[in-house]
Amino acid sequence: MLPFPVPHALFPAEHHFLDLGGVRIHYATAGSGETVLLLHGNPSWSFLYRKIIAGLADQFRCVAPDFPGYGMSSAAPGYRFLPHEHSEMLERFVDELGLTDLTLMVQDWGGPIGLGFAARRPELVRRLIIGNTWAWPLDREPRVRAFSWLMGGPIGRTLTRQFNFVPKVFFRRGFAQPVAPEVRDLYLAPWRDRRRRAPAVIAPRQLIAASGYASQVEAGLDVLAGKPALIVWGAKDFAFRQAERQRFEAAFPRHQTIIYPDASHFLQEDAGDRIAEQIKVFCVDTAAG
Repeated sequence: MLPFPVPHALFPAEHHFLDLGGVRIHYATAGSGETVLLLHGNPSWSFLYRKIIAGLADQFRCVAPDFPGYGMSSAAPGYRFLPHEHSEMLERFVDELGLTDLTLMVQDWGGPIGLGFAARRPELVRRLIIGNTWAWPLDREPRVRAFSWLMGGPIGRTLTRQFNFVPKVFFRRGFAQPVAPEVRDLYLAPWRDRRRRAPAVIAPRQLIAASGYASQVEAGLDVLAGKPALIVWGAKDFAFRQAERQRFEAAFPRHQTIIYPDASHFLQEDAGDRIAEQIKVFCVDTAAG
């Protein structure tokens, strides 16, 4: 039984739950073949990949988990919703399901969480797909420090607890294309319960607070540098821009870059069908690598 209705027409996937030491992980799957592991960020959930899953399921096995506290996943008492915890939980999830030979797609917080895992377990990852994200400390960026303080500080915590502020702001600014009301409602569905809203404000705070972990992720990029990488980038993103994209291009010599001028932060929603087609081409081109 799902905690809220999810029409199959909007999210064409099967829903599963996995218990990992008191953490109940929800993950969506569809298709068969090579595994594509799809990682969301804050304040989204696996629903973000609905279009990409629909486009890939005829050739690939898509697996899209919700991090603890997000979507339909719950957390054990004492879980702090920190990025290093999410990354460790992701590693346990992958091992429990026996996932190997992965094509790993990351975006937003999925970047440092997923790339941290990939650097620890590079033998499990065949290729990377990198959407608007980062993989290094952000504590020297004034605009990020201001954003982290506003969204993750007392103001953000109070407004989010009372009015669901952080999720509403992200889902208002993060789409470049019109989103149907029923789709927007499903993005917001996990945050209707006030008791579950803490992760939405912890993540912005961690943009600065987790700089130590981000340094580890940055150091791990050298381990992954030889892997083929498809960089897909929404040009209208309010958060991650050209400078971040260029750092990934420098970090991955075997990269291809596709820029989507009409996509924003949640490029999976804005351009998911086109991204799915590009992933298929990329996988064929790198099949021998």
